[in-house]
Amino acid sequence: MPNVLLTSAGRRVALLRAFRAALASVGGGRVLAADAGGTAAAIHEADEGFVVPRCDSPDYVPALLALCRRENVALVVPTIDPELPVLGRARDLFAREGVLLAASGPATNDIAFDKANTATFFDREGIPAPRQIDLVGALAGRNGFAFPVALKPRFGSGSVGVHIVRDLEELRFYARRVPEPLLQEYVEGSEFTLDVLVAPDGSVACVVPRRRLETRAGEISKGYTVRDAEIEAWGRRVCGRLPDAAGPITLQCFRRHDGELAFIEINPRFGGGFPLALHAGADYPRWLLEWALGLPSTASPDAWGADVAMLRYDDAIFVSRDELS
Repeated sequence: MPNVLLTSAGRRVALLRAFRAALASVGGGRVLAADAGGTAAAIHEADEGFVVPRCDSPDYVPALLALCRRENVALVVPTIDPELPVLGRARDLFAREGVLLAASGPATNDIAFDKANTATFFDREGIPAPRQIDLVGALAGRNGFAFPVALKPRFGSGSVGVHIVRDLEELRFYARRVPEPLLQEYVEGSEFTLDVLVAPDGSVACVVPRRRLETRAGEISKGYTVRDAEIEAWGRRVCGRLPDAAGPITLQCFRRHDGELAFIEINPRFGGGFPLALHAGADYPRWLLEWALGLPSTASPDAWGADVAMLRYDDAIFVSRDELS
């Protein structure tokens, strides 16, 4: 039976369980989890867990490929930002082993993880986005913008290092402390996350917008799915213009108070709030498995419903201390 491997699995227990259900729906199989340490909760929830080198090690990809061969893995699902460029460059290696890697290629990762490239991409493709502000000029006190503004690191994820700056003194303070800072207008309004799935042929299979009501550490903790034709169309356009997109992609945007949209981020992986889209009917795990196994696809852009709400809470897995190594 074919198996699924979640890499850098960490705390992604809900995602792991989603793939377990998807495997059952297509005839069975095991969900495996790999992480750099034995304290990852998902390793202990998986049918079998494996400790592998860190994703920044030259041994990481060879270790995963060996694991795929040994355990009959048909689908590999990355889960964290640092491993995506590494695995994106290795897509062909996995394909030669008959493994579908649910990850975008190098060009898309270059756009997503370099915020300067993200801004250039949005501008080039005519995608509504916050206006970029010349930081040198702003620090010199030149006009042409109004506070508050958003200061963020050029490279980063999870809202780490992002500051809403309300005056020139704050700007000068944070600009010295944020690595390679970028400055842009601060956007206010309703915040949306879009769960997008791109098929292996590059077509956009589905877009599910969800309204963010409350977040914790950059992830949605309360929200609900929304049918919005304009946001869905822009989600298809964004991902359709990415050069080598594949698998799950998470977009973030705001609808400003005047109704206009502004896209702020591209994350080429499953978002932490994806279980909401899944429970609304967008069965991305099953669709990925169908593509990996060459089964008839049941993917549909209209498989999900609006107004499904999610209220997240903490849970725990209990194991023996001996199992943590």
